[in-house]
Amino acid sequence: QVQLVESGGGLVQPGGSLRLSCAASGSIFSINVMGWYRQAPGKERELVAQIISNGSTNYVDSVKGRFTISRDNAKNTVYLQMNDLKPEDTAVYYCYLRAYITSWSEFWGQGTQVTVSS
Repeated sequence: QVQLVESGGGLVQPGGSLRLSCAASGSIFSINVMGWYRQAPGKERELVAQIISNGSTNYVDSVKGRFTISRDNAKNTVYLQMNDLKPEDTAVYYCYLRAYITSWSEFWGQGTQVTVSS
């Protein structure tokens, strides 16, 4: 069984920063992708950022230059440093994992709320 434990969400003023963390645990043989998605009220879930096993990263255009994704391989943990937050970044942020257990599988965290408001 694989678990993803997220932390770091909260309320922040526009222009502020937050750092999300997601730790994966369980019988993980290999990790292919770790990333973050978000879903705002009334909108579809969208990819925010992801980091591939070779270290390459992808970001949605709206966060480029403001958000940075990183990974601690020893801890199976992915981070999302969010700077210069804007009200439109308000959403529930979900951690995502694609890993090999007994086959390649996808896992989701429970979600953490990020609210950007003055």
